[in-house]
Amino acid sequence: MAHPQGELATIRGASQAGALMILSSWSTTAVGEVTNEASRYGGHVWFQLYVYRDREITKYLIEQAEKAGVKALVLTVDTPVLGRRLTDQRNNFKLPEHLGFANIPKSDKRQQMEEVEQGHSGLLDYVKHQIDPSLSWETLKWIKTKTSLPIVVKGVMRPEDALLAIEHGASGIIVSNHGGRQMDSTAATIEVLPSIIRAVNKKIPVFVDGGIRSGQDALKAVALGATGVFIGRPILWALSVEGASGVKRALNIMQQEFTEGMRLVGCRSIKELQEDKNLIVHENNVHKL
Repeated sequence: MAHPQGELATIRGASQAGALMILSSWSTTAVGEVTNEASRYGGHVWFQLYVYRDREITKYLIEQAEKAGVKALVLTVDTPVLGRRLTDQRNNFKLPEHLGFANIPKSDKRQQMEEVEQGHSGLLDYVKHQIDPSLSWETLKWIKTKTSLPIVVKGVMRPEDALLAIEHGASGIIVSNHGGRQMDSTAATIEVLPSIIRAVNKKIPVFVDGGIRSGQDALKAVALGATGVFIGRPILWALSVEGASGVKRALNIMQQEFTEGMRLVGCRSIKELQEDKNLIVHENNVHKL
């Protein structure tokens, strides 16, 4: 919807900037096409998995991702139901007719959103009818029996859940509130990150997304202990303006800001950045004139 080349342009730009990409189950380009494009530029793809009520289609998605050569599965655990997105309802949102969920077979009705009534969202209706609302830690155990890929659990916002993810075999977690689109009044990911970092205690990598708009935002997250950050909307905006070159340029700008930020705070390495426990302080602890 943002650019004619869609996910192919995104992975091309990300790969050229040395970044990996998480591809959604609901991408409009098939995972195999995206990994093929990534391989041309030395890039890597992880696959974001939504768990369907029909376990066979979930199993199919896992198999297609493995066959395509993705490096990890990203299990999204914060969307057993979809948050109420009023703009989508006002706009009667659905995918344009020429686009579909390319990782679902074309012969399967789940490849498309159904027509929506006035005041309804096609995405909300799709999730309500197709996605499993009974998602639990047992689901993670089931997925582990279907794949040898590492599984990264996305949507963790509490230290207790981070520890449960480790207990049930997660290889990593992403601290995420789904871009703030699930619950309007939820905490920001940067606020809950430190407590989760302490709980995990370096047992597995901890990534974070949500609200990363500059290299300095990434610097704060890494200084607090994050292994890395994932970036959403700035990449979408860059894609819509300049395609692959826009994605590459946006990431290069952020990388430059990150490096400059490290120099300005006096850190020569990520190790130094994370060892300085007084580098990042809450604004409540700073007097303002």
